[in-house]
Amino acid sequence: MFYQKVIRYIHEKELFTKDDKIVVALSGGADSVALLRVLLQGGYTCVAAHCNFHLRGKESDRDAAFVQTLCTKLQVPLHIHDFDTKSYAEAHRVSVEMAARELRYAWFEEVRKQERAQVIGVAHHRDDSVETFLLNLVRGTGIQGLKGIVPKNGAIVRPLLDVDRTDILAFLASIGQDYVMDSTNQRDEFTRNKLRLNVLPLLREINPSVSETIAETARRLFEVDAVYRVAITEACRRVKEGEDRIDIARLRMETAPQAVLFELLYPLGFNASQLQDIFRSLDAESGRLFYSSGYAVLRDRDSLIIRKREGESPAWILHQETKEVKEGFQVPHDVHVACLDASKVTGPLVLRKWQAGDKFVPFGMRGFKKVRDYLRDRKFSRFDKENQYVVCAGEDIVWLVNERTDNRFRVTERTRKVIMLRIEKEGLQG
Repeated sequence: MFYQKVIRYIHEKELFTKDDKIVVALSGGADSVALLRVLLQGGYTCVAAHCNFHLRGKESDRDAAFVQTLCTKLQVPLHIHDFDTKSYAEAHRVSVEMAARELRYAWFEEVRKQERAQVIGVAHHRDDSVETFLLNLVRGTGIQGLKGIVPKNGAIVRPLLDVDRTDILAFLASIGQDYVMDSTNQRDEFTRNKLRLNVLPLLREINPSVSETIAETARRLFEVDAVYRVAITEACRRVKEGEDRIDIARLRMETAPQAVLFELLYPLGFNASQLQDIFRSLDAESGRLFYSSGYAVLRDRDSLIIRKREGESPAWILHQETKEVKEGFQVPHDVHVACLDASKVTGPLVLRKWQAGDKFVPFGMRGFKKVRDYLRDRKFSRFDKENQYVVCAGEDIVWLVNERTDNRFRVTERTRKVIMLRIEKEGLQG
């Protein structure tokens, strides 16, 4: 029965074919041993890959010795790799559990390419998918997190998702196959283990078939998510202006604006609490800023503006060139280039960010205007204001960069030499 269920699932989900080679992630535990044995029984071509993370002392070495003996007996090619998991975790500032996951999957992919295999088979089963469902539910998630573990993700395939732990142990007993046990699986200091050892037994007292029920719910949500994805993709397209703006008025018109906002901003690192605050800010005054580890969102007048956060702002270089005015010369109609009458400019030119109290005479005007007022009238966002530069000659602003020159330094019929200015990021000049 076990064999038929697994083979049927492989065919239904189109995980791989008899012509494909499969790298089996073999820990030595019951799940991965059952996966290897059932695939070999089905006539599939397999190679095994075992990771020794050196986290459980002699137990880790015992597991490596077990898989070597097993693969020799079954005549299955075996790759073994030793990892310094703790050093990797410290260097990358991640948990040991996350470090092991990153190292494991990166190496499996290397083995797959080396062996010219099509897929990597991992032994997640139905109970693992149920635990993932509950774990995401407790932490808070959308439909995506309630689908459980998916059968295929790129080159990763999971042929055992239609069977549970009881099925696996019964199969191994029926063929007389032994396996090793990870002692850490019996300790409830890890969140997933707490669910497995404490929460699920309590749920089974309410419903003995709770694992099957949750798995079925996850399968339905998988299909619901496919429909949801189509609708939400269209909604996100409707409310976005380019890559970095969300139109607030359009967002409000959506059937579920909060869900649309979630889909747009959650992938950028904003948690559920922050997303609630951002959504509430739509009814508040503009100017509020929200930060994730990699992005900032500004609640502007009629938009939410998204900016990627960078450690160091790129330095800007001021380029200047002096030219003789010859017959036919015309000032370029380009806001990124400033033309000044060289005879009116005294002292060196300096590029800096604008400051409170700065003022200039905008081209075409006679009186002074504060830079702050100019930017406000131009409806600059807070992000844009923070990144606005000016070019000064002594105390005078000669150019509000990429906006307007100062009228006092304009080119006239009597101009004989012009200074042409432009700026660009450091490292891009030339």
